[in-house]
Amino acid sequence: MTASYEPVPDDAFAWLGHDPIPAAAYTDPAHYALECEAVFKRAWVLAGHECEFPEAGSFVVRDFAFARASIIIVRGKDGVLRAFHNVCTHRGTRLVDAAAGKGQTFSCPYHMWTFGTDGRLLSAPDFERFYIDKADCSLKPVHVESCGGLVFVNFARAPKQGLAEFLGPFAEQLGTTALARATTFAEYFYEVDANWKLYMDNFQENYHLRFIHPNTGAAAIGQDNPLGYPTGYAFFGPHRQQTLWKNPDMAMPPPLQARAMGLAARHAAVEDAGTPRGKVDMKLFPNLFVIGQSSYVFTHCVQPLSHDRTRGWIRMYWIGEDTSASQCFAREYVLGMIRDVHAEDRGVIQRGQIGLQSGALEHIHFQTHEVLCRHLNVQLADWIADYRAGG
Repeated sequence: MTASYEPVPDDAFAWLGHDPIPAAAYTDPAHYALECEAVFKRAWVLAGHECEFPEAGSFVVRDFAFARASIIIVRGKDGVLRAFHNVCTHRGTRLVDAAAGKGQTFSCPYHMWTFGTDGRLLSAPDFERFYIDKADCSLKPVHVESCGGLVFVNFARAPKQGLAEFLGPFAEQLGTTALARATTFAEYFYEVDANWKLYMDNFQENYHLRFIHPNTGAAAIGQDNPLGYPTGYAFFGPHRQQTLWKNPDMAMPPPLQARAMGLAARHAAVEDAGTPRGKVDMKLFPNLFVIGQSSYVFTHCVQPLSHDRTRGWIRMYWIGEDTSASQCFAREYVLGMIRDVHAEDRGVIQRGQIGLQSGALEHIHFQTHEVLCRHLNVQLADWIADYRAGG
């Protein structure tokens, strides 16, 4: 992070344009449905972490509202991760209700069709009366790949890019973070009555810090930079990154917070010698933030539930279980600090959606330091145009 503040030139991002964004993109159910088809069903989206699949038979079930789909992700006997629609191929019954577990087979509760971890139909009562082959009744697959420990799925029949190509330079960077070696995590969820982009926008600009986070955002606000603007932005295909400024004159934190942060740095997931310390800040298209300091790394996945309802899925990752009370305290304290920040944002995001839903505005406006918000909207428009063109 940079101590002295050097502002980004106002014309640095003229290539993205200055036009206002149609407000309907944040309120129209038909536009949201188009985003689901053109973007979320064709992009790589976060589904979990490798540490959730420690051995053969380990599985998780993830639901994706944008696809109206439930997915089983499982590690097979050969060690390979596979993903399948959580749908029995007999009559479409939801196959597994458990959120996670371990087993070598999945049996439908309706007629006891039983499938292996490779998706093959193993058995079904009186199957010879169907006059079909078991090989034609395997579970329907979904593309799954991992990078830097994170597991992603893609609902496209044939993704245009593999995960590493889609992530670009972030693929290599993810491999250097604590995520690549994490063995455990803490998580929480919260839901907001707002469009997923309004939610995303809030976490892609610092313009609001001084007003919504006067205390929790103190590190990024100072006399030389009263609005806490970042010192730089970078763009990699559909993805984004920013460099945050740190106030060199920030007051010392309260003793308890200083103690917790010191312990967290010492007990962090990045303690192992193979992991470089430093700031991680990635905004991965379409809906994932990966953020971390030397003392923590967390993911923040923005999950659209409808055109005006969004779920935040936040995970903080660690290497190893707690080995002492001080380590447990440090990890829980840092998680609580992040949760406090998100709690401050929730109300204002919902107030924005209420205002947009009223129809009072035809457009919304982004200034220079809301460039990451503009970039997201430009990328979404490009993906929609490509989809409409049959790409």
